[in-house]
Amino acid sequence: MSERRVGIHGIVQGRVQGVGFRWFTKKRARSLGLQGWVRNLFNGDVEVFFWGSPADVERMKMHLENGPIGARVDSLRCQTVSDFEMVKGFSIRDTHGRGSCLK
Repeated sequence: MSERRVGIHGIVQGRVQGVGFRWFTKKRARSLGLQGWVRNLFNGDVEVFFWGSPADVERMKMHLENGPIGARVDSLRCQTVSDFEMVKGFSIRDTHGRGSCLK
């Protein structure tokens, strides 16, 4: 039997661009064995998607709430995703024009 996996889609708001937030996210995700991606949005937010074990996903959310030195996280909105593509690895994607789709 395989271990249960959880998918998370999130939007991070605050001073999260130009401070190494995407690289920080990638490094933390890889250290936890999570899969997914991170990208800047044109509106100044950072969008993340990651999946892995429930415990590691919760640890990642705590890392995102704090961010790297120089960042200021005003809000982290996360939504559990039940139907997601199990991407391999963790990547930094190109900036996307879409704003937050989380409510």
